[in-house]
Amino acid sequence: MYAVVRTYSGQGAPELFDLLGQREEDVKALISGVPGFVSYAAVRTGDGGMTVTLCEDQAGTEESSRRAAEWVRENLSATANPPTMTEGNTVLQFSS
Repeated sequence: MYAVVRTYSGQGAPELFDLLGQREEDVKALISGVPGFVSYAAVRTGDGGMTVTLCEDQAGTEESSRRAAEWVRENLSATANPPTMTEGNTVLQFSS
């Protein structure tokens, strides 16, 4: 498995997470359609938030990042700073 964490902060970041919450079905359709998709989470922080995407391989996380960037450009009226991205192979992964 391969994961990417996108951390959004600065101007426009809080509005981005408001929009993610309002457009849950759109985001779900966008990201869950990525080949090899496993899971997605969006987490609000004090100055913005982060998203975590888990895919079967790096190609999936790269495609999810491309789709996410395009969606933000098309749907967010405020300017958001590009996210800081951290990615890598998972060492542990489980869910209930």
